[in-house]
Amino acid sequence: MAVNYVDTGFVLICTAMVIFMTFGVGLFYAGLVHRKNIISMLTLSFISFALVSLQWVFFGYTLAFGPDIGGLIGGLDHIGLVGVTMDGENLPELVFMIFQMAFAAITLAIVTSAVAERIKLSSFLLLGLAWTTLIYDPVAHWIWGGGWAQTIGVIDFAGGITVHICAGFSALALAFVIGKRRGFGEYSLQPCNIPMTLIGGAILWFGWFGFNAGSALAVNAIAVNAFIVTNIAAAAGTFSYMFIAWFKGKPSSLSMISGTIAGLGAITPAAGFVGPMEAVIIGGVSGILCYYALLFRLGQEWDESLDAWAIHGTGGLWGTISVGLFATASVGGINGLIAGSGSQLILQLGGAFIVLAYSFIGTWILALIVDKLIGLRVTAEEEYVGLDISQHGETHRH
Repeated sequence: MAVNYVDTGFVLICTAMVIFMTFGVGLFYAGLVHRKNIISMLTLSFISFALVSLQWVFFGYTLAFGPDIGGLIGGLDHIGLVGVTMDGENLPELVFMIFQMAFAAITLAIVTSAVAERIKLSSFLLLGLAWTTLIYDPVAHWIWGGGWAQTIGVIDFAGGITVHICAGFSALALAFVIGKRRGFGEYSLQPCNIPMTLIGGAILWFGWFGFNAGSALAVNAIAVNAFIVTNIAAAAGTFSYMFIAWFKGKPSSLSMISGTIAGLGAITPAAGFVGPMEAVIIGGVSGILCYYALLFRLGQEWDESLDAWAIHGTGGLWGTISVGLFATASVGGINGLIAGSGSQLILQLGGAFIVLAYSFIGTWILALIVDKLIGLRVTAEEEYVGLDISQHGETHRH
């Protein structure tokens, strides 16, 4: 099959949208921290993109999508992008490479939730490089690159496992290792700029159409379906999360946008396999589950600061399981439990929990190693004055 330049152009546009999402994550997170750490949070997303851009070119892409070695990792045939050209079936491999790079970058940016307001930049750079290489790249190979999970039939349309479960549970492990922010649980750590978070959330909602529809890798019916159900699930999550928060107090804007992200995360693995009504259920249930995951985190006094685990991890896990429940052959060619086949649900559960465990345990070990080598945290004095000054020598003024 020759290269199709309509599909190529479509995927390039979607790639740019996913890249833009990485900076949306920065805005989303920056609005949730103290104003003395705004620049730091923005920088962590910015540098995540730059770091992964280079890592992916040198060896990340070949580890994730090189020739399969034992179902576990890709070979080094494409190190330095050797052999990755404008040739390909329908899409040039170079276009597929850059699309997948955008996913790797935003996944690392999501993980920065765990270390908000207390990580040294040098430690983050070392950890980020190691994490992308040893956690994200193998998981991407398992799910999308011809590894064991893809071989047995585990489905992840656009990143429920590879992005959201991997990032969310990695963030939780990292939060346990780095420890709580000073003052956590002692006094209120209020967001400094909610409008900034809402703008970041709006960028994420917009970019998610590229994230999910682009994962069809072509201009076709699956891309259209993914686009539509993505929006439906986002809206359903917005309302379910908001209504619970409203019942317990006020319908805050943060509850609305948190529900949006919960719905988006949940529909991601299922977007090519379910229809509109299933998307309402998936998004609506995700808003509820993620809300209570957040309450559980707070009750346990876990300082996974900006809720990558509660929103991305929980939403991605539910969405991955929901493929096994709601997939319909009329949409994506595969039936879930409700359509009469329970085998896909078993596969989804197995794939999700194996990646969950690998991400959590692997990240815990990597974080301990980095902490032992150079220390993860800034000093108490540096944390007090803020990372904008202590790490970057800059200040944010209103």
